[in-house]
Amino acid sequence: MYTTINEDGVLNNYATEPQMHYAEYPAIWQQRKYLLQGVFATLIVTTLVLVAFSVS
Repeated sequence: MYTTINEDGVLNNYATEPQMHYAEYPAIWQQRKYLLQGVFATLIVTTLVLVAFSVS
């Protein structure tokens, strides 16, 4: 932890910053996986909305 002291004696603590790295573009199989997850999420939300309308 990095600590500084100002002229009044007040301590300021700073957390250490993690190393940065750039994200890589997802592979084709990862893109398909994301698409499949999106389809299932859309189906679940649509089903919940239709059930809510039919119950009310």
